Amino acid sequence: MIEYIHVSKSFDGLKVLEDVSCTIREGKITVFIGPSGVGKSVMMKMIVGLEAPDTGSVLVDGDEVNGMNEARLYRLRRKIGMLFQDGALFDSMTAGDNVAFPLRQHTRMPEGEIRRIVAEKLSLVGMPGCENKLPSELSGGMRKRVGLARAIALNPEIVLFDEPTSGLDPLMAAAIDSLIIEMQRRLGCTFVVISHDIPGTFTIADRIGVLYDTRLISYGTREEIRGSRDPVLVEFFARNMEPHAQARGS
Repeated sequence: MIEYIHVSKSFDGLKVLEDVSCTIREGKITVFIGPSGVGKSVMMKMIVGLEAPDTGSVLVDGDEVNGMNEARLYRLRRKIGMLFQDGALFDSMTAGDNVAFPLRQHTRMPEGEIRRIVAEKLSLVGMPGCENKLPSELSGGMRKRVGLARAIALNPEIVLFDEPTSGLDPLMAAAIDSLIIEMQRRLGCTFVVISHDIPGTFTIADRIGVLYDTRLISYGTREEIRGSRDPVLVEFFARNMEPHAQARGS
């Protein structure tokens, strides 16, 4: 579904990605993890054409993203939904209007059909009947759920998740992890997640990519990454698992 081919990227002379190559499989959950500043968000932005590699190529469904004109980018982005880190809901809109926003922007559906789809998507993410609530009336976890309902409103082929459990308490983070797994199984589309949550990553991922010092140092199945004896991976997980274990056990 998505390919990175020898991708490198720098900003103001600072290299954030160097010679990254991997293939993201269709209909799977792929999670990229790594310290802050290693290019995870940049990789995600490249999928929708918001960033372009300095060298190399990014392909979505066989089409090279870098080099697409505006019309082709528009068609590509119609196939992609995104859940932003904080939900990124419009504060002045109700939950229902937030979910309806992409439908009203990108389709000519009658309002009755839009309302039906909004109710269906909100129910799917465990938020039935909340159409008239404002974001300020919702908890962090609820806002993430509404954000996910909006991300899947147009029935995308790909859904991108930017730190989906960031800022949530351990119980709510586990609930969002379970929701991601359930949604992927029900929708069957390709999920790409960037995360700092190591335990959550091993819960939801079919494949894991580890970014470290500008490079993709390891990419494989959950079992392959968990069983790796690579000293850099062992040290990375040892350093990052302890605070997560304390948080989830508190």
